[in-house]
Amino acid sequence: MSVTNLVKRLQNEMRNDAGINGDAQRIEQMVWMFFLKVYDAQEEIWECTKDSYTSIIPENLRWRNWAVDDKSGSALTGEDLLKFVNNELFPTLKALPVNENTPRGKAIVKMVFADLNQYMKDGIILRKLVNIIDEVDFSDAEDRHTFGDIYEGILKDLQSAGNAGEFYTPRALTDFIVQQLHPELGETFGDFTSGTGGFLTSCLNYLKPRIKNSKDEVKYQNTIVGQEWKPLPYLLSITNMLVHDIEEPNITHGDSLGKKVQDFGDNDKVDCIGMNPPYGGATGASAKMNFPMDMRSSETADLFIVLIMYRLKKNGRAGVIIPDGFLFGTDGAKLAIKQKLLRDFNLHTVIRLPGSIFSPYTSIATNILFFDNKKAKDAPAGFSTKETWFYRLDMPEGYKHFSKTKPMRLEHCKPIADWWENREEILETNDDGEVVSEKARRFTPAELVEMDCNFDQCKFPKEEEEVLPPAELLEDYHKKRAALDKKIDKKLEQIQKLLGLNVVIPDSDRGSRS
Repeated sequence: MSVTNLVKRLQNEMRNDAGINGDAQRIEQMVWMFFLKVYDAQEEIWECTKDSYTSIIPENLRWRNWAVDDKSGSALTGEDLLKFVNNELFPTLKALPVNENTPRGKAIVKMVFADLNQYMKDGIILRKLVNIIDEVDFSDAEDRHTFGDIYEGILKDLQSAGNAGEFYTPRALTDFIVQQLHPELGETFGDFTSGTGGFLTSCLNYLKPRIKNSKDEVKYQNTIVGQEWKPLPYLLSITNMLVHDIEEPNITHGDSLGKKVQDFGDNDKVDCIGMNPPYGGATGASAKMNFPMDMRSSETADLFIVLIMYRLKKNGRAGVIIPDGFLFGTDGAKLAIKQKLLRDFNLHTVIRLPGSIFSPYTSIATNILFFDNKKAKDAPAGFSTKETWFYRLDMPEGYKHFSKTKPMRLEHCKPIADWWENREEILETNDDGEVVSEKARRFTPAELVEMDCNFDQCKFPKEEEEVLPPAELLEDYHKKRAALDKKIDKKLEQIQKLLGLNVVIPDSDRGSRS
């Protein structure tokens, strides 16, 4: 099956429908149908493996009974199909009887349809879409596996529409981070901005070959814990988990920042966390109130780092993608968060990533923080971190930058994996033996604190030129200027102490520095 052609066929048909406006609505239309198709295939399995299984979906609304066209001429189409979908299918699924005793595998149908809409106005085109989607046989292992590729195509279209940069993380990165976290059967793996389930599926793919018996299967079923507040990626993630044989996906629909972090108990914590939190956005005052006073940042990425620290079990491991701004930021909240990472957690590795990994959708430079919720052996007094390693991942040979046609692949992370097992500092020198850049270097936590927790180490020797929108350019300038002012003030203070002076430099003088 050609995945690209399948998605294009669906899109081309929908472009002829007057009720659908734009890619976002086209994608929402596709995914509710895919969900019902996938759910019906999953129910066929449950009917064979569970005694007296009954569907929560009324018999006439199950995919097999209204969507499948047996070519007898009895399949609904045109106005009849539109009336059925608009007046019976959607209203009924949105109002399914669900309570606290309803198995999650059944309750998800109502959860998924709660915020969904049906936009199409042409019943004949709708029938064509249903027929195209019904071509995918989710009882067939190959087609079932292919559905992951269908998701990739849908996600890339989301990005092209400018709607979902935060939904999609390259699979090479999710696979690599999971690989370095080494989740085990019996552990829980969480992503509290799970989007379409990229990290969760990477974890499941990592664990699937390790299932040896029925006890392992039970552990596998209870592995993932997700949360997503946007309806469309939430729907995609639920469907994605069903395709990966998770019978009752433990993914909730809601705001991860909407609860006081001090209220999280042991049942809210997980063994491993892999996340790519949204960044670049501001957080409302109500969300900030859910965090300790000294860590109430206005940036969502900062708050998610705090959230992760509160939701990671003792001895748990985390791998988190974070933008450059967190590394060199010097405001009070960022400083408090970074100090907590060093003092209460073992922040052992920071990977600097090439700026084009998320290209062409964003050029924001990103990094991966790896930390554990435990005290490292021989960590100095007052810290749980013994040392923090920084490693710069350069572009692979033959690549100037990543792109849609030349995306990042897992093999491009092999230099990190090789270095990871045998860590050593890598200093790059010129012909005169002078150090011109640092590719890998370690710092003690005391050294980092002395530098005001400046994690902007092992930088790329030549930063790529990028033209940012004026607002982002100004914000970036102010952040870097604030960091520079702080470093200058600290040096001046040290000089004044050496000279026995007691001079205060007024803020007004800072504006004249160049």
